[in-house]
Amino acid sequence: MSNNKNSTDSSFFLSLLKKTGKLILWSALLTLIFATAFSVYLAFLARDLPSLEQLEHYDPRLTTTVLSADGKVIKELFTQRRIYVPYDQLPQDLTQSILVTEDHRFYDHWGMNMARTLRAAAINFTSMSIRQGASTITQQLARNLYLSFEQTYSRKLKEALTALQIERTYSKREILEMYLTQSYFGHGAYGIEAAAQRYFNKCAEDLNLQESALLVAQLKAPSHYSPFKKPESAKGRRNLILSLLRNSGYLTSAQYERVANAPLGVQIERKDDHRNVAPYYSEMVRIQLEELGEEIGFDYYKDGLTIYTTLDSRLQFCAEEAVKGHLDTLQAKFWHKFVSKDVPKLIKEKYPDFSEEEITDLLADSTALDSIFADQCRIQVAFVVLDPASGRILSLIGGRNFDESKFNRAVQAIRQPGSVFKAFVYSTAIDNGYPPTYQLLNQDVVVHMPDGSRWTPPNYDHSRGGMTTLRRGLKKSLNLVTVRLVQEIVHPRDVVRYARQMGITTRLDAVDAIALGSSGVLPIELTAAYGAYANRGVHCQPFAIVRIANREGDVLYEHTLKRRVALSEETAYIMTDMLRSVMVGGTGVSARYKYGFNRPSGGKTGTTNDYTDAWFVGFTPQLVAGVWVGLDDPAISLGEGQSGARAALPIWATFMKTAYDTLKWEVADFVIPTGIVKMEICADSNQKARDFCPNIIEEVFRIEDAPMEMCPVHTGFSHSDEW
Repeated sequence: MSNNKNSTDSSFFLSLLKKTGKLILWSALLTLIFATAFSVYLAFLARDLPSLEQLEHYDPRLTTTVLSADGKVIKELFTQRRIYVPYDQLPQDLTQSILVTEDHRFYDHWGMNMARTLRAAAINFTSMSIRQGASTITQQLARNLYLSFEQTYSRKLKEALTALQIERTYSKREILEMYLTQSYFGHGAYGIEAAAQRYFNKCAEDLNLQESALLVAQLKAPSHYSPFKKPESAKGRRNLILSLLRNSGYLTSAQYERVANAPLGVQIERKDDHRNVAPYYSEMVRIQLEELGEEIGFDYYKDGLTIYTTLDSRLQFCAEEAVKGHLDTLQAKFWHKFVSKDVPKLIKEKYPDFSEEEITDLLADSTALDSIFADQCRIQVAFVVLDPASGRILSLIGGRNFDESKFNRAVQAIRQPGSVFKAFVYSTAIDNGYPPTYQLLNQDVVVHMPDGSRWTPPNYDHSRGGMTTLRRGLKKSLNLVTVRLVQEIVHPRDVVRYARQMGITTRLDAVDAIALGSSGVLPIELTAAYGAYANRGVHCQPFAIVRIANREGDVLYEHTLKRRVALSEETAYIMTDMLRSVMVGGTGVSARYKYGFNRPSGGKTGTTNDYTDAWFVGFTPQLVAGVWVGLDDPAISLGEGQSGARAALPIWATFMKTAYDTLKWEVADFVIPTGIVKMEICADSNQKARDFCPNIIEEVFRIEDAPMEMCPVHTGFSHSDEW
């Protein structure tokens, strides 16, 4: 009986052993199959993971900052507004808030928190949905940098694999730095530095405890915890983070109570967060960056560059105030003239089927007229301020409103300069040995135009006279004298050559009409040309970008000054002195008596036919500034009497007065070259003055061109005495 029982037990154990072996075998086989399949699946997923090279070269899209010469931010260029900040500049309150909220085991794991992962997996599995996340800071960084935000298990696996690689490549400090640089904090702020500026108008390194907690609160759901739109939710989330800091021992209960009751302290929400000072200047700089980027090899929209420019924000403010104050007044006067004179004709052209009654009704509707004729009726402006000694563009305005029109008239609009161009005609004569006392007849002349027609230009005041000096011809802007100068003394092609030497690159027709500015110029080039007078005959090419540095501070580009001798030093000084007389008693005198600008200066007004273009270009030893005022359509006049002295000079004079009062520069005068002599002469004979001469004036000459004879008219003897 016992033997039978033993035999039965033995058979049972053998049978059980066989079944267990088969089960183990099948389990091992299934495990192998599953492991192989999972490995294949992981290999499949790994195809889309970032390469080792990508991981080793972290290259976030950073904001490029454009700085003025006085250190103000005038523009930010970005696709995502993100500013790099190194770990050492991050406040401890901020890093602790991040760790207790997002990943309190950050320094203990190797990219994944397995306990959190398994717990979240169990919850998600039982609910058959993704209800709880377990991503570490490293996994979140992996997702932000390289992966999508879709809620799938495959993405979670990719995230984990990428996190492991990131942990192998970077230190914990570097990972935290990258995370805070890359994360989105809402309201267009990417990265902690941009967020600190956006919410608190300060740098990240200056954030206090409650500010740090509020920014960390944004990471969970920026739209839900926005302090601007949902302040109560934002405060609740902030205080939750502060309580976690208290529970971790970082804060005492007393500290928690104090900061939990603090207000949010955010600045007022702005629709346009990035700065936009001097928009025409900034856009000009952006276009130049486009060209330099292709040449040097950078992307200003993502490389986080620092652009150092020539703009002086103080002078820019003075310029904008001067332009706005004058144009508002000028626009109101023009609108009255435009409606009464030009609009009826334009309405008939635009709406030929309108009856007289319909036209009358439309003329009475100012809102409708303003909408229909907005482009035609907007007086525009170009204003350029340069440093004549270097060509630095200190201020630039390219139009009345950048939002309405991006066209930069300062650097793109080719307009007739009118009498402002006369300076080049007189420079040609002076440089070729004709002194300021040389005389020409101030009588009618006939000008042959390029189209074969004949033109008899009058003086602006319709005056005529006898023999007139070059100084007086320029001082009073006498058309007849200037045209005779071209017809009798200097050839038009010589005037073109001198204008080219002084930086004018636009097409110039070598005809008699060039004496009166018949060929178009660019405002910035015309202004720079006048800078040569202030700079002793040396022309400096205008520029806006001083240098470009990358995020590490390495200089990628540095501007080289481009200078050339345009005039002799003696010619430049004589022309400066002649243009100075324009300001003292000529067409620019209102700058002194009306606007109170009495510094040593020279300048010239300009007005084209039918008052289409109004100009004033003037200079001091420190500044040269040019103003153009007109309408984009050259067929529309500014109105009767709107000359350069009335429409443009007020902007120049107001700017100069305000700029010098603001910057408090010392009074400086133009330096007299060694080859120049000042001499008292008789205004009647233009020879060396005698004590008997009734009208003695001071004149400047080259030493070799100075008069040698004494005045033959006022000798002190009567005609009878000579006999």
